[in-house]
Amino acid sequence: MKQHNMKSWFKSGSPWIWMNAGAVSIAIIMTLGLLAVIATRGLAHFWPADIIEASYQIPGEEAKIMAGEVVQKEEIPRARLASAGLPVNVEGGEFMTRELLKVGNRDLYGADFSWVVGEWLSEQRKPETLTAFERREWGNFYGYLINVKEDGKLVAEGDAAWPELQKRIERVDDLHGQIVQLEKRDIGRINAGLERVRLQTRKLELSGGLTDAAQADLDAERARWDAEYKVLEAELNARHQQFNRDSMTVRSADGREQEISLGKVVRAFRPNAMSTLDKLSFYGSKLWEFVSDDPREANTEGGIFPAIFGTIMMTLIMAVIVTPFGVVAAIYLREYAKQGPLTRVIRIAVNNLAGVPAIVYGVFGLGFFVYVLGGSIDRLFFPEAAPAPTFGTPGLLWASLTLALLAVPVVIVATEEGLARIPRALREGSLALGATKVETLWRVVLPMASPAMMTGLILAVARAAGEVAPLMLVGVVKLAPSLPVDGNYPYLHLDQKIMHLGFHIYDVGFQSPNVEAARPLVYATALLLVMVIAILNLTAVYMRNRLREKYKALDH
Repeated sequence: MKQHNMKSWFKSGSPWIWMNAGAVSIAIIMTLGLLAVIATRGLAHFWPADIIEASYQIPGEEAKIMAGEVVQKEEIPRARLASAGLPVNVEGGEFMTRELLKVGNRDLYGADFSWVVGEWLSEQRKPETLTAFERREWGNFYGYLINVKEDGKLVAEGDAAWPELQKRIERVDDLHGQIVQLEKRDIGRINAGLERVRLQTRKLELSGGLTDAAQADLDAERARWDAEYKVLEAELNARHQQFNRDSMTVRSADGREQEISLGKVVRAFRPNAMSTLDKLSFYGSKLWEFVSDDPREANTEGGIFPAIFGTIMMTLIMAVIVTPFGVVAAIYLREYAKQGPLTRVIRIAVNNLAGVPAIVYGVFGLGFFVYVLGGSIDRLFFPEAAPAPTFGTPGLLWASLTLALLAVPVVIVATEEGLARIPRALREGSLALGATKVETLWRVVLPMASPAMMTGLILAVARAAGEVAPLMLVGVVKLAPSLPVDGNYPYLHLDQKIMHLGFHIYDVGFQSPNVEAARPLVYATALLLVMVIAILNLTAVYMRNRLREKYKALDH
């Protein structure tokens, strides 16, 4: 009887339901666990950790004073420390504590991080006046503020130096923003204008149309740009003089003094003296800087806004390109092409294209889009720019086209499946009422198949947004000095190289000279990439669900 019940239970299909439910649950738990690990390791980097100061004495050597943030602690066998040449008593306990300290002061010590043996640290303390100075170059400086100077003259020292320093850092930060605006927006606009004049002159030379009158007009336009540039150059020089006016004298934990220009300082803060609310406010400002600022220090400091912008811009252009081509191809295969061996071969080829490694698309994009198509465009439409390439070099357009080529099989397959689900009676009813085949397709079939098109687009975005390998060949770079969208004609610069979150992760994680500083940023950037892809997908899912509600007849 019991065996009969077991057989009935298996035949009912219940075991397979439970197995599928268990597999899905495990997948969800693993995904959430992975995201939790990434978020914990990435977002914790922006918290203002306390700075310790301690005496560190290796047995047999003179003690020295160290200061820094405790980044990592681990237990390590004594024998391993002894094999590394450290004077460890191997007869003690089996393990000792090893701590990774972010000591900063790279210009003094040569490295930002240092491994120390925890048992050799003594007299640990957290002085409230111990300050972290975040710099634009050379990383953080940990030490004590001695005085503040203006043009080499003492302004404040002692307790009065700290509020004076904060006031002057705020002033310098405002000047830095003004300088960036002058260089990127105003002077960038003038440089773009001068380049247009140069290209127009060369174009007229090549066509034989550079008359005296045309030359005079071009010279007048060039003179106008030059005059405007001289005014901005004088203003920029004045800003730079004000920017580098102030300085401060600081002392490291081991007693060495150094004078640092405030133009090189982003912020100064004392985490040991900060309350929980102060730390939360600081944490929020650091997160905002991460998503809104430009990178610095070989991409290991600052923000990643250009990479976020480049990823979203490239994905949107890819979606605009891939959707019409994929839909048109699917419509032809399903609605117009004669169903036979040739059509079956084409469908097999489309399905096989979806499995081609991404790097193959990158090589094809570099060879065909960049060199063949881009080179031909340069010869036909931009001969005046030669030998400098315009579209005959990797850029935003070619990266988007390469991703579109990679994703178009997914859109074709999803759209075909949606078209196949539409009942034949609806087509025949529309034709019986006098509509043409094109009108039936446009007014009946395509609206009802739109949810399937959106499904294809969702799958395309999910695959393309995270790709890195092909983009390294067709337009993504380590650091792009400006965004592909600005106020200069033609406003959207499809020929310009861009940054990408996926490539940024690769660059910071594997190409950075400062591995320990880069590691938390890899996690933070990976989390942000997942969020960007999720937002793009959720937007497409929302649009698909709206279309489904609108055309519920498809389900009947």
